[in-house]
Amino acid sequence: MRSYAEHRRAVTELLAPLESRLDAEDASLSGGDALGRVLAADVVCPIELPGFDNSQMDGYALRAAELAGAAPDSPVRLPIGPTSAAGDHVFELAPGTASPVMTGAPIPHGADAVVPIEAADPPAFIGISGARHDSPVQETVGFAAPVEPGAFIRRAGSDIAAGALLLAAGTRLGPAQLGALAAAGVTAFPVRRRLRVLLVSTGHELRPPAAELRPGQIHDANSAMLGAALRGCGAEVVEAVSPDDAASLREAIAAAADRVDLVVTSGGVSEGAFEVVREALAPLGVAFEKVAIQPGGPQGLGLARFDDGAALPVVAFPGNPVSALVSFELFLRPVLRRLEGLAPDRHRATLPLAHEVVSPLGKHQVRRGVLDGDGAVEVGAPSSHLLHAYAQATVLVHLPVGVDRLPAGAPVDIWRIDD
Repeated sequence: MRSYAEHRRAVTELLAPLESRLDAEDASLSGGDALGRVLAADVVCPIELPGFDNSQMDGYALRAAELAGAAPDSPVRLPIGPTSAAGDHVFELAPGTASPVMTGAPIPHGADAVVPIEAADPPAFIGISGARHDSPVQETVGFAAPVEPGAFIRRAGSDIAAGALLLAAGTRLGPAQLGALAAAGVTAFPVRRRLRVLLVSTGHELRPPAAELRPGQIHDANSAMLGAALRGCGAEVVEAVSPDDAASLREAIAAAADRVDLVVTSGGVSEGAFEVVREALAPLGVAFEKVAIQPGGPQGLGLARFDDGAALPVVAFPGNPVSALVSFELFLRPVLRRLEGLAPDRHRATLPLAHEVVSPLGKHQVRRGVLDGDGAVEVGAPSSHLLHAYAQATVLVHLPVGVDRLPAGAPVDIWRIDD
């Protein structure tokens, strides 16, 4: 029986050549297809951000030196100059004046500080005609304290300089990263090509979730579940359902061989009758092993070679939904995320058990659990059909080989699955 670590290493080695097939392709900000993609190369910022000195506050732009003697008992009053609002062009500040400036608006040439409106006297804009850059009715505004040069001014390039690294290769593009690209005017960029996966759920008993069930039939949960898991790793997924017919399964895989990089199957990998994946793919070079884990003991893995010379890596999981998803978490998710250029593993921690647990001595058991209010781990039942319980879980609890019983308070390794 193969160990958990040995099988994980075998999956990694089988799929390692896929990295060379994931050439870069172009993506753009338009259409929304860039979200979640991973940059294939560094992106350099073509402009400085901000592109000009602008105001951090609504207030008055002025020369700091002109307020050097300001005090509460002897305020400095300055005539009010033209207004600078967001989107305006930059004008020259006349010496001895203070210009109303709005948040994000350009700082007039000659000004080197902004006094917030609430620190002015009166603490409101006055005498603004509404026409930008027009000189207002002659009014003055008072200031009762000095101001430091540079106060409340966002300097050009203070976020990033032109020519600096905007985003590094391997960055996953989320809302903030797409915003940074847009702010810099970068509309096209290279991203890693998505891995293309054929996902096949097998079994005569499977029916779509919307179908009416007859006795002995079940809804197909694996296609939705594993499809979502694969897409969460950045893959493009083609889903198919195959009956328990080896020829049909081989034909479905062969038909997709020139369009996908990887085949993932669920079901049909045990040693009983009607094990369609084993029957169909063992003759093509896929090996089927018992792995010392629970759930998910029966596994298939290998390069399926077809008569026309096509060859596809295959990762075959058991059919029970919990077994299939635990298998994905243990063996496939870390590899796919590494291929995508992302951190490969779940967040891990070591936490105490909230209660005693038992485990098969010769197997690496993975239980589903939650954390109680004190940060201890409450472990659920081990059965591989308890998909609803898995849906409520927030952690996977690892009970290693050689452990048959652990008392309450014993430390266990957990993976967070709710992040």
